[in-house]
Amino acid sequence: MLITGSAVLTLGTTADTSKAGNIWFDTTLNRMQYSYTGNAWSIGGALITARIYLAGAGTQNAGLAFGGQTPTVVSCTEEYSGTSWTAGGALITARQCLAGAGTQNAGLAFGGSPGYVTCTEAYNGTSWASCAPLITGRASLAGAGDSNSCALAFGGSTPTVVSCTEEYSVGSITISLWSTGGALITARQELAGAGTQNAGLAFGGSPATTCTEEYNGTSWSSGGALIAGRCGLAGAGTQNEALAFGGSIPFGTCTEEYNGSSWSSGGTLICGRRQLAGAGTQNAGLAFGGDPGISCTEEYDGSSWTAGGALAVSRYKLAGAGTQNAGLAIGGYQGPPSFSTLSCTEEYDGSSWAVGGALIRARQRLAGAGTQNAGLAFGGFGSGILSCTEAYDGTSWSTGGALSTARYSLAGAGDSNTCALAFGGAGLSCTEEYAGVIFECGWTAGGALITARQWLAGAGIQNAGLAFGGSPNGISCTEEYDGSSWAVGGALIVARQQLAGAGTQNAGLAFGGFYSVGLSCTEEYNGSAWSVGGTLAVSRYRLAGAGTQNAGLAFGGRLPSAILACTEEYTGPQVLTCTI
Repeated sequence: MLITGSAVLTLGTTADTSKAGNIWFDTTLNRMQYSYTGNAWSIGGALITARIYLAGAGTQNAGLAFGGQTPTVVSCTEEYSGTSWTAGGALITARQCLAGAGTQNAGLAFGGSPGYVTCTEAYNGTSWASCAPLITGRASLAGAGDSNSCALAFGGSTPTVVSCTEEYSVGSITISLWSTGGALITARQELAGAGTQNAGLAFGGSPATTCTEEYNGTSWSSGGALIAGRCGLAGAGTQNEALAFGGSIPFGTCTEEYNGSSWSSGGTLICGRRQLAGAGTQNAGLAFGGDPGISCTEEYDGSSWTAGGALAVSRYKLAGAGTQNAGLAIGGYQGPPSFSTLSCTEEYDGSSWAVGGALIRARQRLAGAGTQNAGLAFGGFGSGILSCTEAYDGTSWSTGGALSTARYSLAGAGDSNTCALAFGGAGLSCTEEYAGVIFECGWTAGGALITARQWLAGAGIQNAGLAFGGSPNGISCTEEYDGSSWAVGGALIVARQQLAGAGTQNAGLAFGGFYSVGLSCTEEYNGSAWSVGGTLAVSRYRLAGAGTQNAGLAFGGRLPSAILACTEEYTGPQVLTCTI
C-alpha cells in the first residue's frame, strides 16, 4: 500500500497517539487502522421542554436551562446531570430572549422579553429570587460570569440595538436588625460597656453602682463588682480584659482593669471627668471629651495615661468606638456658650483628631460600637428620645433601622457595625442585639461594546469577558472585556447571529447560529483567533450553551420546521480510530 503525507506505517496492535494522525496494520485484527485527534459533539439527554430563545448556565455535567419560547413564553427551569434533564424551580418572570450566567446552584437570569425587561433573578439550586434590576431593560442580550454574584450583561435591543454593558455584583451592606436579647439583671442608665455581642460586659451606671454583668449571647450573669461605684463612666476592651475610667465621683480620675472575674486599680486619668467616651483595649485605651465640656484626649498604655491630641470640638455625653490609633468620637453635647446637641464626628489617628462625616441625626447620650471605618451609633437624645441607628463607613453615616426601644444614656459593645449589643439606658434593663449582614445585588454601568448588536453570544467572567457574533445581518466581530472596556479580538471564521457560547476569554467556544440557514459549525477561541472545531450533530439557531471549551453543552434551539429539545455534549481533543 502506498502511504502518503505525514502518516506513518507501523506494525503492531496499538497506535502512537502522540501524533496528529497514524496509520498502522493491526496484526490481531488483520487490518489497517487509522487514528486522529479531533473534537466532536455527541448526543446527550433531551430537554423536557423543547424551546428556543432560552438561556443557559453551568457546566457539561451540571447545566442549567431557563426561560424561552415553546412557542409561548415559559418560566420553566431544567437541571442537567451530565446524562439527563430534570425540572427545577420556575423563574418568577416568564420570558424569552434573556441572558444567563453562573452555575447550576448559583445561576443568574437577566433581561429578556416581552417588554424589554430589567428583571434579574438569582437561582440557589432550588428556586429563583428577585434581585436588583438591570439599568437598561433589554432583550436578545448576552451574559458572562461563573457565579450569580459577579456577572456581565452586554448588547441586546431596547428595541434599538445597543452597545451598553453592565456589571453585576453582590456586596454586603449593614442593616439595623435589632432583636431582643436577655435583660440586664440590674436596670440602669449612664453605664459603660465593653466586649462583643456574644461576650459583652456592662459595668457601673446610675444610680451609682458597682455591679458588673457578663453577657454570653443569650443572658446576663453577675461579674466582679467595680471597686468604685459610679455612673457617667467610659469603657473599653473585652469581657476578660476590660477598662473602666472616669465617671461621677464627682469628676472621677480612677481607672480599673477587669480580668474576667474581678477589677483592680489602674493608672489614674490626668483629667478627671464624667460623661466622657472611650475606645481601644485594656493596654491601649483612649479617653476623650467629657463634662465639663472638655476636649482633652488621653492614651492608656496598660499602666498610665498620657496626653494625646485634643478634640476639635469640646463636648460631653458623646460616644466612642474604634482603637487607640483609629478612634471615632460621635455626637455629644456642647456646653456654654452654645449649649447644642452635636452631629459632628471626629477620627483619631493616634496623635490628632480630624473631622469626619456628620451624623444624620444630631444627638447626645448615645452609644457607639465598631471601628473607625465600620462604626455604629444608636439611641440617644436629640429633640426627643431616639431609637435611630446609623452606620459609618469611614466617610459618611447611613441610616439603619431603629432600636426596638428608644432610649438614652445606654451602653454598647461590638467590634464591627454588623454585630453589636445595646443595653440599659433610661433606667431600663432591656438588651438588644444587632444582626449581621444581608446581601444586596446591583448592576453598574461598564464600558460600552465597540459594535452595538443583539443576538450575540458571550463567554468568560466579569473582568475577562468575550462577546462574539450577533446582528444586524450576522457579524463575525469579537470583543474582549478587561473589567472596564472592550477591545477588538479575532473575528469569527463564520459570521452569524442567534448562536451560543461557552468557555473563557482565552478558551472560548462558539456554536450553532444563523446566517441565511441554520448552522452546525463550531469554533474555538485561543485568546486571539478562532479555529474550526467539530460540527454539531443537529444544525440549529436560537439555542443556549454552557460549560467550557473542552466540555461544552448545547441545548434547545430550532430548525426552520421545528423547536428542538435535543442536547449535545462537546468533548475536547480525543483519539478517534477507524478502519481503512
